[in-house]
Amino acid sequence: MAVKKVMGTEVEYGITVVNDRDFDPISSCVLLVNAYRDKTDAKILWDYDQENPLADARGFQADGEKYTPNQQENITRNKTLVNGARYYVDHAHPEYSTPECTNVLDLVKHEKAGELILERSRIEANALVPDRCQILVYKNNSDRKGNSYGCHENFLMDRRTSFKQIIEKFIPFLVSRQVYTGAGKVGSENRAGAVDYQISQRSDFFETEVALDTMVKRPIINTRDEPHADREKYRRLHVIVADSNMAEPTIYLKSGVTAIILSMIEDGAIQTDLVIRDPVKAMKEISHDTSCTKKVQLDNGKKLTAIELQEEYLDLAHKYFATREADAVTRDVIVRWESVLKRLKEDPDQLGREIDWVIKKQLIQAFMNRKNYTWDSPRVGMIDLQYHDIRPEKGLYHLLVRQEKVDRIVSDQDIEDAVYNPPEDTRAYFRGMCLKRYGSAIFGVNWDSISFNLKDQPIKRILMAEPLKGTKEHVQELLDRSTSTEELVANLTAE
Repeated sequence: MAVKKVMGTEVEYGITVVNDRDFDPISSCVLLVNAYRDKTDAKILWDYDQENPLADARGFQADGEKYTPNQQENITRNKTLVNGARYYVDHAHPEYSTPECTNVLDLVKHEKAGELILERSRIEANALVPDRCQILVYKNNSDRKGNSYGCHENFLMDRRTSFKQIIEKFIPFLVSRQVYTGAGKVGSENRAGAVDYQISQRSDFFETEVALDTMVKRPIINTRDEPHADREKYRRLHVIVADSNMAEPTIYLKSGVTAIILSMIEDGAIQTDLVIRDPVKAMKEISHDTSCTKKVQLDNGKKLTAIELQEEYLDLAHKYFATREADAVTRDVIVRWESVLKRLKEDPDQLGREIDWVIKKQLIQAFMNRKNYTWDSPRVGMIDLQYHDIRPEKGLYHLLVRQEKVDRIVSDQDIEDAVYNPPEDTRAYFRGMCLKRYGSAIFGVNWDSISFNLKDQPIKRILMAEPLKGTKEHVQELLDRSTSTEELVANLTAE
């Protein structure tokens, strides 16, 4: 039986500084991250000892050296937040990793909380740059100079599931799901064929089917084997093909449907042969076809559109849940998935309130009609970028929210609550509450551990290998009777 889907996203944001001729993205990112004011001012290390990015799910260790920053660099590049999230500098981008969530509704709240955290830190950081300069941050996937940065999804899976089966059953799903997960993009990059507007910002940048790398020769299936949990029990599937989305229904469907498909793969519920003959080519072809009618070649001789491929998965999902219980969020995801596919098939423009690439296309086309611009106009490219601006007063997505022209999944209060509070049903709760209560005594943090500084005693690392422990139900009584860090550690080690 499939394990419960613990999930999260890691969003890399685009950053620039207006009027800064000596713009250095790394130092700007460091400034941005350190400007954020969380509920704790503790200087906490990120525990890189617990990470192994060179482990490959195909059963070997890749060549290379693991980079571990020194203590000062570690502190300046990393913040672990009281909501259980991680906010940090990743290469030349600010990145926000949500806390672990067990359902996609919580995931939407926490990903949108990340946007709010980035904006608040941007405001604080702008007070520290010269008057003529201004830091701008975009939740998008390309700097238009050939560089792409991603939104990575993470899903916990049963380690006994064959990785070969994951590759075979999951690639056709990932290639075809972009018809409802794409963020939309004017033009193309990375030597892809010319196009006025396409569905996905990321598809032009994928060049192989399966690999460990995430920046060079990007693969559709990433093989990183770093579970951040009990290695004997779990696999963390690191999905790197996602666009960074603004629209809440798009985020909701993207990760919600994916979690369902992965459970089905674990339970052997996908027996239909849907293998695509050339998935890298198909990924670009589907993205470049906003009519969603392009057929791609399958190995079995059939040709199907992306919508038809998704309908195959949907049909299998209906059969899967015919004999299983589904919670309310899962049922809602399936209903929305079916509705979106139906409307995509009839006319994608029906999704102008829900799906990012359609919302943005309609916004740009309305602008072009008013101004008599063409797709290759620089102003049109600026409208594309402005859709992803995280500033509430400037971002075009935020304008549509204020005008009530896009659908919502969560409320502003839900998002505000997620800025300061972790999910209650994963180990993120224990992590976040420890930061709130004992932050000054925390030495280091990783997803599966917390290390405490007990004054004259050695550093004490508490392992959290089970993501479904450390919940409010599990630890609230423990926290309530632990008035100090020493009491907490003594109570933990006594249990």
